[in-house]
Amino acid sequence: MCQCIEQKQKYPILQVNLKKIYENVKCTVDLCNGKGIRIAGVVKGVNGLFPVVDQFVKAGCKYIASSRVDQMIRLKGAGINLPMMLIRIPMFSEIDELVKHVDSSLNSELETLNQIEQTCKAQGKKHGVVLMFDLGDLREGFVDEDEFMDMAVYVENTLENVDLLGVGTNLGCYGSIKPTEENLGKLCDIAEKIEEKINRKLEIISGGATSTLPLIIDGKIPEKVNHLRIGEGMLLAKDLDDLWKIDMSHMHQDTFVLKAQVVEVKDKPTYPIGEIFIDAFGKTPTYEDKGIRKRALLAVGKQDFVMHDKLIPQKEGIEIIGSSSDHLIVDIHGCNEEIKIGDILDFEMYYPPMLYLSGSPSVEKVYI
Repeated sequence: MCQCIEQKQKYPILQVNLKKIYENVKCTVDLCNGKGIRIAGVVKGVNGLFPVVDQFVKAGCKYIASSRVDQMIRLKGAGINLPMMLIRIPMFSEIDELVKHVDSSLNSELETLNQIEQTCKAQGKKHGVVLMFDLGDLREGFVDEDEFMDMAVYVENTLENVDLLGVGTNLGCYGSIKPTEENLGKLCDIAEKIEEKINRKLEIISGGATSTLPLIIDGKIPEKVNHLRIGEGMLLAKDLDDLWKIDMSHMHQDTFVLKAQVVEVKDKPTYPIGEIFIDAFGKTPTYEDKGIRKRALLAVGKQDFVMHDKLIPQKEGIEIIGSSSDHLIVDIHGCNEEIKIGDILDFEMYYPPMLYLSGSPSVEKVYI
């Protein structure tokens, strides 16, 4: 979309459609609830923006989850009352604040668990933990099954102020391992063994994140899985559609829109003139010589969105050709509409730009 908006408006803008986010979250929550699965709404992808998190609450998420303790402190202070879950292994340096402000966390280290126990005693508080098992993605978690079960028994029987909420896993974030009936079934089998050892049911069997949603959609999720940590799949719903080829047409994918202002329009060569070396980021891009073409320069850059190839122009005939720290360069030669200095161009996005744009202090946030 190309717009000319009054000059007093500050750009760039990240436009956030709260109604569509609510509908996406509600659709996902209802789908998962039908399988007995509770959703921890992951808000780190939008840097914990309160109006967005508020939609997670209204739409029925049972937990709010983030990898950043400061986001959860801010959200609690703003009135978000759902249980808060830290989904990155706690650092020693943040355990005081973790115990004070956060209800539960994912864990895989004995020393960290002991530190949490001591801090809980000092503060007179309890803290819940989900022990993580590595099913092959090679990020966090135990890899030895016996060691994992021994740790669960240790937390249950030895730590007085740390509650063993359950077990979980992460798939698809580092090692690109796909969640399947088989690997999640292994997590469920281990959970059953732990339940036998501690003589009670675990509250949480956390089967991963957005990448696990296809198993739910296909009706193949193991029955014992009762918890997922979902962010992108409710906020944008693009990855499953474009990368996994899962039909997500029932979800809104235009929930976040970057609006950027044109600051230059010129006909220029498409191949740099002179000896090519490296760009501002130490890379040597490749260029295709297409002759002289009309292009526009927009006042927004990698510092704001990090990856220009994850932005999607919304005007036909516009192609992104590159970016620097503070500029986005687009080819407008094939655009039927005249693009002028001061015009506003719209871009939808994938997860990386949403993550950066929502956290950039130079980008205005506008909620609709």
